[in-house]
Amino acid sequence: MDKLSSRRHRFPSIVIQQAVWLYFRFALSYRDVEDMLAEHGIDVSYETVRRWALKFGAIIARKLRRARPRPDGRWQLDEVFVSINGRQLSTERCKTPKLNSR
Repeated sequence: MDKLSSRRHRFPSIVIQQAVWLYFRFALSYRDVEDMLAEHGIDVSYETVRRWALKFGAIIARKLRRARPRPDGRWQLDEVFVSINGRQLSTERCKTPKLNSR
């Protein structure tokens, strides 16, 4: 797995990862991420967040995709009983595949 290196950067790698994750995960603007970090006492410009997103965005996205659970071949089946005009009917439906919890 690729290692995120914050060498030659002013902030530790956890701050960079959090900023880039916020930008991509919630579709925020660079200025929104700047404001959110400022609320926690981290003084970063939106231009710095933009540079981090361009430099580290692909690495962090790859890590997130690898960590996501894969779908399994099993399906979950629901059976629902409905009473219509005093007559009980049964319906079945398939849900999306269950995800493996790895």
